[in-house]
Amino acid sequence: MAGETYVDAQTRIFADRWLLAQAGVALVLANARYWTTVAPLTRSELERWRARAGRIEDPELRALALQKLSDEGFAAEVAATLATLAPRQHRVAAVRAIVALEVMFDYLDGLTERPAPDPLANGRQLFKALSDALDPGAGHTDDYYRHNGSDDGGYLRELGNVVSQGLGRLPSTVLLAPTMRQAGARCSEAEVLTHAYSSLAEGWAIRMAVGSRLEWREYLAGAASSILSVHALIALACDRHATVEDAAALDEVYLALGVLSTMLDSVVDFEEDEANGTIAYIAHYESASELGRRLANVIHRAAAEARGAPSGAHHLMTIAGIAAYFTSAPTAMSELALPVTSRVQRELRPLITPTLAVMRVWRAVKRIRARPRVAVGVSGTA
Repeated sequence: MAGETYVDAQTRIFADRWLLAQAGVALVLANARYWTTVAPLTRSELERWRARAGRIEDPELRALALQKLSDEGFAAEVAATLATLAPRQHRVAAVRAIVALEVMFDYLDGLTERPAPDPLANGRQLFKALSDALDPGAGHTDDYYRHNGSDDGGYLRELGNVVSQGLGRLPSTVLLAPTMRQAGARCSEAEVLTHAYSSLAEGWAIRMAVGSRLEWREYLAGAASSILSVHALIALACDRHATVEDAAALDEVYLALGVLSTMLDSVVDFEEDEANGTIAYIAHYESASELGRRLANVIHRAAAEARGAPSGAHHLMTIAGIAAYFTSAPTAMSELALPVTSRVQRELRPLITPTLAVMRVWRAVKRIRARPRVAVGVSGTA
């Protein structure tokens, strides 16, 4: 089959020692920049948005905004790693824009899951906040809650303003903005249709997948995570020499990478998602082994595209990082997940090996810190 041929033809990507060495250097450089400049600012920005969310008067919206920041704040920290590609003079603007955009996206994701009289109109109106944020000339005066009667006291508008202000300070925003808006629109429509009417989402994905080299199931998953593409494009906008062709190439990489992220998230969280009624993307596949084969194809495609994209070694490293994050989860060893996660790890070796080790240590430390401390009495006994 064509998909399998593509994988076989691209196997040499992972045997290219020079490319692997470049990815290793990119990992070291990204970590050095992240922990010294990006991480402190990212934490500061997240604290800023927690404080702002806490001032939302509507109790339900306040609870949702705070829950998203608590449960999914790590997504903003991961997204901000792309700002390590930015020159130092543009890094602060890039971090602020990326963090605010991710916080907005996670909040919108929660908002569109709430019941509404017209879920399609409601979802599209809410996600207009995201498209406005990516269009510096759009303003942020619309009533995003028009179809559900809620009011967050300007929280969405403030998030959008910070994104727009950050983009306005980057040298190549004007040139790359159309590609950013295209990726943002793709992400918004996939999210809205999936939450509103899954049958409409399938039809839309079938139409959109034509000419994309992705099956409709993969296109829908990649589109739903296309906020990753926007983050990468924000980082690219920090480069005054960036071109429209660079943006298109990067968007292709992150559309494929979004497939990997969405599908692995669905695999490792399947039991939890099934219990709470969340959409399970893996339900579109007949078996875990079929999904594993399709993801192998997507991985090789993303890696091939990354080689020709700006800062390709960094994006290749990101593919391994996302795979390592999900496949290191305890649930990645479940009977359902193992055929998929083991196939993904196998396809990415040796690139994934050191990152996987780091992720396992990080998860172990996180579990230890989460354990309740035993109170010790005056006598020194528990």
